[in-house]
Amino acid sequence: MVADTVLYDILKVRPNATDTEIKKAYHQLAREFHPDKNPHHGDKFKEISFAYEVLSDRSKRALYDMQGMEGLKGGGDDGDSMFSDDLMSHIFGSGIFGSMFGSGGKLGKERRRNRTEEIVYPLRVSLEDLYRGKVSKLQLNRNKICPKCNGVGGKANSAVTCGECQGRGVKVSVHQLAPGVMQQVRSSCPECKGERVVIAPPDRCAECRGRKTVKETKILEVHVKPGMWNGQKVIFYGEGDHLPGYEPGNVIIVIQEKEHEQFIRDKDNLLIKRKVNLAEALCGYKFLLRHLDGRNLLITTSSGDVLSHGSTRCIWGEGMPSYQSTDLKGNLYIKFTVEFPPSHFTTEINLMEIGKCLPGSSTHSKVSGRDVEEVDLLPFEERYAAAPGGESRGEAYNTDDEQPDEGRTARVQCPHQ
Repeated sequence: MVADTVLYDILKVRPNATDTEIKKAYHQLAREFHPDKNPHHGDKFKEISFAYEVLSDRSKRALYDMQGMEGLKGGGDDGDSMFSDDLMSHIFGSGIFGSMFGSGGKLGKERRRNRTEEIVYPLRVSLEDLYRGKVSKLQLNRNKICPKCNGVGGKANSAVTCGECQGRGVKVSVHQLAPGVMQQVRSSCPECKGERVVIAPPDRCAECRGRKTVKETKILEVHVKPGMWNGQKVIFYGEGDHLPGYEPGNVIIVIQEKEHEQFIRDKDNLLIKRKVNLAEALCGYKFLLRHLDGRNLLITTSSGDVLSHGSTRCIWGEGMPSYQSTDLKGNLYIKFTVEFPPSHFTTEINLMEIGKCLPGSSTHSKVSGRDVEEVDLLPFEERYAAAPGGESRGEAYNTDDEQPDEGRTARVQCPHQ
């Protein structure tokens, strides 16, 4: 037994009609009362369309069978209606629906269709997989409408108005913020969970225990395409939680790029850093680089190409593939750091021989004269230049007549060799 037969009467079908019978009846009436054929029966066509939208949806039909037209109001004064915007904007306020809900009421306004909340999952992906592409399988735990009661929650006509909230779906509490200052707080009713009706335990569905939904596990295949970037989203439309009277929300997968131990990504370009010694920087350098797709690249500096400290070289077309067009790739950049040998690494004779190979004039030419004084050039250590606590900087040079004031630093000291 159903709570209301108005929508069934509009389509001229029985309350136990099958989905096929409802669809067939709708098409026959729609052809008969379509505005193009009968321009004076526009309201009738709207009623037919509205009745079909409710009865062709399993969850809406189950709610209508159990609670009648009142059950289709959605979330009460604060809730959204369950119907599409175009029907809602025309149906209510006229015809039989206007007499039931009142014209000009809140249900007569255009509404957005309810959706369940989006489910967001982060997916950590290595740079190798972002280069080559990959299919990842993700286990999704979600709610689905109970197949046994079709999302009703219990026996037909077993739902009664919630006594805790008197059918409003919300509880109003008053909190005192300060003497004479009160705040009114509205929250979802804990008894009916905002649904305005409750089902007695003996009448609840044995499968879902009156919750209207059951848990379901689904495996989603996430196609990580070559060239995807950090933060990019893969959206599975309508794969979120299923609830009666709601459209299922979306599942959003957010790509999170893992940090790589060697490669640094900058959009479609890649960067690596290499250390070379002075001989390699001056005389040539060759090394193997294992790329993200497993290829080994033999990288060689050309003859006579001196690698200066901090210089960068480029390998064209060996960067990341472009997400828009995988045939296009960015570039691979290599930044070199030149490591110089320690002091006194060889003999004076060898240094002279090395100096002959280097451009520029020799610095060993003798300089003589009455006013020439030879001094030693020693390493400078920054820690000797700062006062204790870093309060001030010392003078690089103080005259013998000057004495350091309290709180100031004495002359910079060079370490003894």
